[in-house]
Parts: sequence; structure tokens; C-alpha cells
Amino acid sequence: MSADRHARTMLPIPDRPAPGLTTYDAKDPETAYPPIEPLLPPAGAPNVLVVLLDDVGFGASSVFGGPCATPTAERLAAGGLRFNRFHTTALCAPTRAALLSGRNHHSVGMGSITETATSAPGNSSLRPNTKAPLAMTLKLNGYSTAQFGKCHEVPVWQSSPMGPFDAWPSAGGGFEYFYGFIGGENNQWDPALYEGTTPVEPPATPEEGYHLTEDLADHAVSWVRQQKALMPEKPFFVYFAPGATHAPHHVPQEWADKYKGGFDDGWDAQRERTFARQKELGVIPDDADLTVRHDEIPAWEDMPDELKPVLAREMEVYAGFLEHTDHHVGRVIDAIEDLGVLDNTIVYYIIGDNGASAEGTLNGAFNEMANFNGMAALETPEFMLSKIDEFGSPTSYNHYAVGWAWAMDTPFQWTKQVASHWGGTRNGTIVHWPDGIEQPGELRSQFTHVIDFAPTILEAAGLPEPTMVNGVQQSPMEGTSMLYAFNAADAPERHELQYFEMFANRGIYHKGWSAVTKHRTPWVMVGGALPAFDDDVWELYDGTSDYSQAHDLAADNPEMLAKLQRLWLIEAVKYNVVPMDDRTSERLEPSMAGRPTLIRGNSQLFFAGMGRLSENSVVSMKNKSFSVTAEVDVPAGGAEGVIIAQGGRFGGWAVYAKDGRAKFTYNVLGIHEYPVAADTPIPAGTHQVRMEFAYDGGGLAKGGDVTLFYDGAAVGTGRVEQTQPMVFSADETTDIGHETGTTVSPDYTAQGSRFTGKINWVQIDVGTDDHDHFIDPEERVRIAMARQ
Repeated sequence: MSADRHARTMLPIPDRPAPGLTTYDAKDPETAYPPIEPLLPPAGAPNVLVVLLDDVGFGASSVFGGPCATPTAERLAAGGLRFNRFHTTALCAPTRAALLSGRNHHSVGMGSITETATSAPGNSSLRPNTKAPLAMTLKLNGYSTAQFGKCHEVPVWQSSPMGPFDAWPSAGGGFEYFYGFIGGENNQWDPALYEGTTPVEPPATPEEGYHLTEDLADHAVSWVRQQKALMPEKPFFVYFAPGATHAPHHVPQEWADKYKGGFDDGWDAQRERTFARQKELGVIPDDADLTVRHDEIPAWEDMPDELKPVLAREMEVYAGFLEHTDHHVGRVIDAIEDLGVLDNTIVYYIIGDNGASAEGTLNGAFNEMANFNGMAALETPEFMLSKIDEFGSPTSYNHYAVGWAWAMDTPFQWTKQVASHWGGTRNGTIVHWPDGIEQPGELRSQFTHVIDFAPTILEAAGLPEPTMVNGVQQSPMEGTSMLYAFNAADAPERHELQYFEMFANRGIYHKGWSAVTKHRTPWVMVGGALPAFDDDVWELYDGTSDYSQAHDLAADNPEMLAKLQRLWLIEAVKYNVVPMDDRTSERLEPSMAGRPTLIRGNSQLFFAGMGRLSENSVVSMKNKSFSVTAEVDVPAGGAEGVIIAQGGRFGGWAVYAKDGRAKFTYNVLGIHEYPVAADTPIPAGTHQVRMEFAYDGGGLAKGGDVTLFYDGAAVGTGRVEQTQPMVFSADETTDIGHETGTTVSPDYTAQGSRFTGKINWVQIDVGTDDHDHFIDPEERVRIAMARQ
């Protein structure tokens, strides 16, 4: 093998032309220049495919003993290695930021999700330019790079169609191609998609059989085939991150029906079955113990009998969803194998970016946004039972109950968000690389962490960590390469120290021991008293003899506990974990959190054609009075369609024209709809259509009176009995002159939502009941534009 001709610690690799004879005439026989050669990594550098599933607990997949069939994972494990002590951060965006940087999540500003970012360095959601992502390093070394699926690492104030795009995958993220979505979750049937930084619509409808996971696999397969057809000498780095199996749990009915009756005996029984199967497979030690159910998690036998059919169906849908996802991961694997390059492709199949999600309430949810708004009580057992056949369908936005999340994390305690315990952070992981793994089918039990992925790939590719990227000196990666363990089952672990923290749930691992403390409960999103940090109760576990953290030794070994508590604090200071922040609503409000916002003042101006505006890009009218005024040109035959819409089927509001008349609809969680229509059609010509909402006040989520106006004259009144206080949607957006995604009202379809007249401008004003009912087109618009 010839020596690599590049010095790769400075990226981009500096151009260094060789000195030599320069002739006057290109026809001169002495004219000679070396041929132009495309940049390539060192010879033998492997392709890389990393698959990161979403919200899958250690005990969910069949490959790690769970009830959900994952034949693709089983196939890769048979030809590769299973790691049963691989760890994540307990939450999605932090895990992804750590995976792609090789640094701890607070080190790259992602202490929690982007929506709760603050001005503190460890929670800012801003990755320092001293910590370039792996994809950028690989691209600048000659790899082809592509990402498919979820990106939750874009700061919320940069997530509008205007960017800036520094944190988007295909700009500052180092991926040459991106197809997927920006944010924490998406409707699997009707997602808000981007290709690069351009908004695109799904290629088909749910009625035509569309599903996001299949679409992502289609694009990944096409890209890999094209890459190998046009650039076979270049290795690829593909990051395949479907939104599955994050809620909403959306899957074709036939996949869910495979599991009919399989969960009728509940989550306690399922944990026992999974635990037995895990020992049978050898993915947990023979001496491991099954952890007990905490009092905060109800027993199956204590759940209402009338609700149990719904609860069982929730799990059937989830199991089908995970199997469906694994099937489409298999399509990507098959495409790589068909190209003849699977043997020299490192496949990381990370089954979950955190533990199973317990954010679906004790009863589960038909629309998970109910819980995020503190309105879960609207989903009564009677309501849930009436919707049992719709779970997983396009009319649902569903999640399963806390008990199922706990069962999917067998044999560990707790769930997603609980970074203190392995239930929140230990995820089954498979590494498949025939050219680099000598004994396939084996188990590896060295302690490993998601920050270890990046240094592993660099070592396997023969690439150094860069000391300079794009002119900025780089800080060292904080992970440890896992390559040493690939062919040495008994090799001493090299990642001996690791802190954990999420919403003040925190822990520390050091040489087999772990000290942990749970501070808050994931499913208690509204209310609930939190202890002072110093009052949190710590537990101590000896991982050399207690794989599952089943036996608390804090009382038996206070010296070790104190040593680890001190070590946690040292690591917390080192990596920007402190100050810890367990605030909730304060972190959702930009000014209180200290992060930027696109919104200025209490007025916002929009123009026709604007769209895909996230809730963080639009002035909030929640829990207050507001008005919407639009200047429209109406044709002689009358107008139809959306003037402005925010949210969609599962919560939101819209001002639109129906049968020529102005109409306002407020949709509460897809459960209650409050329409108000004008008495007469909008006259032909240029007119102002205005909707005023007078909030009742007296707290959150109250109702209000609605009045519709044409040119300042009242033309209709109505009533909204309740509103959503916190969030309309995690994925639906605000659109002007049309509506993308699902629709707020069944009065129109997304395809037929375009306004048939002309919209000159739309303005939202919030926080006042003092209205003139008419906006001077020049004066008020000039004021509104000045506020932008």
C-alpha cells in the first residue's frame, strides 16, 4: 500500500502545487503536469452506514430479547457484533449532536432539545466551531456524505425557510445531500420535508400508500446506487435516521395487526417474558436481576378494565411500527449488498437514541399533544375506546402508555429523559463489518457511549482527528474509539469515565461503578413539585456484579458514593453541564431563556406564498386576545381557500374563505372544533377581512369570543370554548395563502387549500382588546414592517 500523499490534520487539505518547469507553449514536449486526481481518503477506507432509530428501549427489539420482530437487526448481529453496554444521552437531539461530533452533548451546546435552549453554553443548542461534525471531516477527506431522516439539532430561531443554515445537515453539518425533516418528530403519513434546505412535499398521499420511513429508504437506496455508479472509488458516509419509532406511532394497519392479542396480559407480564428471552439469547448476564416497578408506574392489574383493550392496541401498533422500520432499514442494507460493497461497509445499527418514551401519559394518548398542553384529561377512557381502530392511522397522533415504555426498557429502571438510570441511556447496538470483524455473532460488553462512534470511524478509515477545520483550531474529541473491541472480546474497556445529565436527572460511571439520582419524572409535564438539587437522593450500583442496576449499595458504601458524587461535579464543570436547569415553561419562552427569536413586538406581517413557518417563527397568540387582518383582492365569482393557517388536524386555527364567506376555525387537539362563519360573502374587489378573538382571561387554555369583520364592519360572531395553551404541533407549520400538511378544518383539503383571490398582506396583532377593526393600509403596515 502506497503512503498517503496528504497531510490531513488541517482541513480543507491545503493545495500545495509542486514546483517545476513552466513552459510557454502547451505544445512544448517538456510541458508536463501530473493528472488531476479527485480527493480520496486513505486506501481501504470503508463505507459507513449509521442507522439511528428513535425512542426504542433496550428491551423492545427481538435482537435484544424484546417482543418486536427485527429480522434485519438479527441478520446484522449474526454477521457482526452486539454491544450490550452502549449508551446514549437519554434524549434525542443531545444524542444526535454527540454522535455526529464525538463530543459530550453539553460540550456542543445540546444539553437538552433545541426548543428548551438557553443562553448557558451547555444548553445554547449552538455547536462551537471548534468542534466540527464528523460528516464535515469525512467530506473534506474525500467521502461522499448524505443524511436521511430526522435532524433535531437546528436552533429554533434558525429553523425557518430563511435559515441561517449553519446547523442544517447539507450546509454546516457536512452532508452533501439531505432529505428529511427538521425538528423532534413528524407525522409519518404527512410530513414536512426538506431536500437540502428547500421545502418539498411528499411524493404521494396516505391514501396512495405513502409512509415517511419507506420514502426515506427509497431516497437512501437511490442515493447509494447513484454514488457507487458515478464515484465507485469514493467511500460513502450515510446517516439514516428515520423518525420512527418516535411518537406519533404511525404504521400501516397490517403491520400492527400481526401482533393482535400479543400484549393482552399487560406490561408486567411482558417484562417477565422479555427478561427470560434476554437471558436465553445471552444479551444480558446470567446473574442479572430484573429491576422492580416503581410506585410511579401503575401495575397492569390496577389499570381500568375498560381501558385495557386500548392499552393493548397501543402496544400492538408500536410493535408493528418497529418491525416496519426494521424492514425498511433492511431495504437499505440489501441495496448496499446488491452493489457488492457490504463487506467493506461499517454498519452501526443503534437501536434507539434514548430509552423508550414515557411521554404518553399513564393511559397513552390518541393525540400526544394533549399531554404537552396539560390537557390529557380530555382523552377520557370512553374517548380512547371510541378511537381504538384508528390508532396508528392518518387520523391519529398516538403514543403508548408509560407502562409500555417501562416494559420496553427491560431489564432496567426508568425510561427516556431519565439520564441517571440505564433505562434512559442503555441502547442495544450492532456493528457489522465483515472486512473488519473476525468472529461474527459475538457479544461485546465493554462500556461504550455514543461519543465513541466518531473516533471509531476515523480510526477505521485511517484518518487523524483534524486539528484545524475551515481555519478554526479544533478541540479534541471526547469519545474513545471502539475499534479495539471489535476482535477482542476480553479486551479491558477503554471508556472508563462518563457523566450523564438530562433535566437534572444525573449520574456518573467510573470503572464499573455508577452513582445516579433521578430528579424529575418524564411524564409529569405540567405541575409537580421538584426537590432542590442538593435534596436529590443518590443511589450506588456495582456494575461488575449488577448489570441492571437492581441493588442500591448507597447505604453499604457511602465512601464510594461520595467519591462518585464529587467526580460527577468535576465532570459537570469540565463539560458545561452546570448550571443545571430544571425549569419548564420558562425555557419555552425565548426572552426568559435568553435565546434569539424572529418575532419582534406584538405584531407580525406576512405575505402570500410564505409557508413552513414553525411555531417559533410566528408570534404566539396563546392565552391572550389577538386579531388577524388580511387585505385581499376577491374576484367577481368570489374567493375560496386559506388566507392563513397555523397547525393542522391535531390542533391549530385558520382564517379562510368557504363558499365565498370568511370563516375562522379553532381546532383543539383534533377533539373539539369551533367554527365561526361570516353571514355574507366577501365582496368582490379589494377588502380587509379581519378576525378578532377576545380572550376570556383568568388562566391558561380559556375560551373567548370571535368577531369577523369586512372593512371594519362586523359580519359574524361566535364562540371558542377552550384553547391550546402551550403548543399546537411539533411538525405542522404556518402557511399564508395555502396550507401544507394536514388541514385545520375538514372544510378543505391541503390540495384544495390555495386561496383563489389575491392576498396583499396578512397581519397578526396580539395582546390587546382595543381594536379599530380596520388597519390603515399604509400606516399600520409600515409600523408592522418596522417591527420585523
